[in-house]
Amino acid sequence: MDGAFYQRHLFVCLNQRENGERACNNSGIAEEVFHAAKQHAKALGIHGEKQVRVNRCGCLGRCDEGPVAVVYPDAVWYTYVDADDIREIVESHLRDGIPVERLRI
Repeated sequence: MDGAFYQRHLFVCLNQRENGERACNNSGIAEEVFHAAKQHAKALGIHGEKQVRVNRCGCLGRCDEGPVAVVYPDAVWYTYVDADDIREIVESHLRDGIPVERLRI
């Protein structure tokens, strides 16, 4: 992608709802996963300009499938159970360009 500031973004939904409705970060796992993803991308040396960026975001509108994250510009949506899943996404998709089919939604 010539001219792109980042090759890919990983957006991790950190939305919470206090009214009992389902949201990606109601259990706190999304916050943990966001930090794990960012730290892992930095440890792999792929986080930064012309590479990848891990971003927190608000509701992505797929709460019933959550917790969710999405990789752009590839438009690949993921769910995950724990930080190990998100580290797999960082390595396989962000670093190697190969989507993780078992976590795809």
